[in-house]
Amino acid sequence: MVNGTQTLGRALDILFVLAEAESTLSVNEIAERVSIPESTTYRLLQTLEKNGIVERRAKGQIGLGLRILDLARSLYQQIDRELFVIARPIMETLTENTNETTILMVRTGTNVICIQHVESRRLIRFAIENGRILPLHLGASGKAILAYETKRVVDQILQRLEDQQKKEKLLADLAQIRQQGYCLTVGEVDRDVFGIAAPIFDSYQRIVASLTIAGPAERLSPETSERMVRSVMEATHTISQKLARVSQVTIE
Repeated sequence: MVNGTQTLGRALDILFVLAEAESTLSVNEIAERVSIPESTTYRLLQTLEKNGIVERRAKGQIGLGLRILDLARSLYQQIDRELFVIARPIMETLTENTNETTILMVRTGTNVICIQHVESRRLIRFAIENGRILPLHLGASGKAILAYETKRVVDQILQRLEDQQKKEKLLADLAQIRQQGYCLTVGEVDRDVFGIAAPIFDSYQRIVASLTIAGPAERLSPETSERMVRSVMEATHTISQKLARVSQVTIE
């Protein structure tokens, strides 16, 4: 007989397995992937189904239920609100200190979307609007997120790239980003524009967003890039810490 904690853990394992499968699974397939008896799996699925967390589809196949969407939507909105409140003043300070535009990006599918920006006051500056969508695998903002995403997300991007050299180059770039903690690109998305981005994590060290400084490439030099890299990494570290503290308070 399993206790309540074990039951909860196994139920969560089932949800993770269904999420990673990106399709429906049979009870037997779920049991094999979670490594628990089929009878136990069946009982847990009944409870999850009763609460709308999973749904039974055709031919005995099991998939995630619509209730999951409600939970995900609420979590996403909560994270967004926390990000807005926490990141905005830090972004304003970052733009003031670097005189370049600061951008906050989150992943949406195989792209990233700008959810907040603080524009530089310089006459010649990088401009972007909230809601602007960019590729996940091109540019500093996307790569700083992709480098810390799951293997499933990375594989989705690799499948879209037909050129083997581009695949190898992307994997090498992602490994370098993880090693150094930031991404610097020049002209990958917009010609003659540089981007310096670093990742933002939640309290569980999961990637949440990226923070980017962007501006004309002609203003980038070894001295300015070193200073801006340091500023961006300090800013993302601060945001990640504040997000973690907010999450702890919410849980308590």
